[in-house]
Amino acid sequence: MTVLLVIIFGGAGAVVRFLVDAVVQSRRLGEFPLGTLVVNLTGAFALGLLVGLGPSHRATTLLGTAALGSYTTFSTWMLETHRPAQDGERALALANVLVSLIAGLASVALGRALGKAL
Repeated sequence: MTVLLVIIFGGAGAVVRFLVDAVVQSRRLGEFPLGTLVVNLTGAFALGLLVGLGPSHRATTLLGTAALGSYTTFSTWMLETHRPAQDGERALALANVLVSLIAGLASVALGRALGKAL
């Protein structure tokens, strides 16, 4: 049963990621990969919130690993950092790394603090 739920939650997370990224990317004005950033920051916040709430191991597996693991995307972030660097746009690549890391750490910390407070 757990495997089936991981498949369902993972599929749902991937679909939501696709939709959020598409909506954000359709409104972007520059070259910065804002869709991936929004997905990863909201995922980091949600995972921090989940951990802060202290759910059961099963809930953490289903929501944290399956749903949020498939919602967030490390590989796309890396590709969207590599492309501009390869094209000579090193400042954009560096900005993507720094903004993602700093805002990601802040997002997970904020989510965790909120989760603990609830």
